[in-house]
Amino acid sequence: MVAEFVATFPTTLRPGVLYVSGAYSTAAHLCCCGCGHEVITPLSRAQWVLTFDGTVSLRPSIGNWTLPCRSHYFIDSGSIRWARRYSEPEIEANREHDRQLLADARIDTPGGRHPLIQYCRSVWRRLRRL
Repeated sequence: MVAEFVATFPTTLRPGVLYVSGAYSTAAHLCCCGCGHEVITPLSRAQWVLTFDGTVSLRPSIGNWTLPCRSHYFIDSGSIRWARRYSEPEIEANREHDRQLLADARIDTPGGRHPLIQYCRSVWRRLRRL
């Protein structure tokens, strides 16, 4: 998986590419199982965190629970690491945990603006100048 930094996502995503929009603090890619579905990952402390050191990593794992494939994987230093399938109770517990993280992030952040979002936007502005 390679990172491509873009202002907006292209109409057609290419397999093996993680598109990163600093302007929208969001990443997108085609599901790594090959099913062809688009996967959107909002970037924030409460959702997914992207690191880029020449290779791209995305944390936590990506669980495509609403897709027919129900794939579950990590993007780790440009590689796909497959994770185990979750049961329905585990999926619901994960969703509840995610809802709580989002609620806590809104409370902790004045105006709902995350420092990570501000940082991603500043990185994006610098990358555009290159």
